[in-house]
Amino acid sequence: MSRYIAFLRAINVGGGRTIKMKSLRQPFESLGFSKVTTFMASGNVVFETTIRTVKSLEKKIKKRLQEALGYEVAVFIRTDAELAKIANYKPFSRPKIDAATEFNIIFLANTLDKKITQKVRALQTETDEFRVHGREIYWLRRPKQCRSTFSTMPLEKTLGRPFTIRAAKTVKKMALKYSSTKS
Repeated sequence: MSRYIAFLRAINVGGGRTIKMKSLRQPFESLGFSKVTTFMASGNVVFETTIRTVKSLEKKIKKRLQEALGYEVAVFIRTDAELAKIANYKPFSRPKIDAATEFNIIFLANTLDKKITQKVRALQTETDEFRVHGREIYWLRRPKQCRSTFSTMPLEKTLGRPFTIRAAKTVKKMALKYSSTKS
């Protein structure tokens, strides 16, 4: 059995998409996955299965969630070993992270090509800095001197594909709790 972490987009963010964690675990259990658990109430599901193909898992879970919830949910899966590497990756210096108001990790289904990576880098502002690494984008937000107008909309337009965002602290906690390779 291998352990996987599914990061789901738009779970419990309002707009009628509020779901109890027990109800979120049920579609995973119905697929025959074992040791299904959730972490926080924001669409993080940990499970074990013998299936080894991540893309196959993402498709099965996406389909089952659509059936169970009645709306499409983007699914981004990482292994427990990948989660540890993501949590331990150092895209910014410790002083920069400590001075930031937010440090987030954006999960993607696939790596970005060079053209889109350059477009993501071009989104940087005085308050927002991005680092692309593998299937993740690390997003550092500095304290705002004035009202920042940056939202995820330019990022959505630039990427042209679904993604989901988690606080780096949440990812680190998950890696400590669920990775066989402790971070």
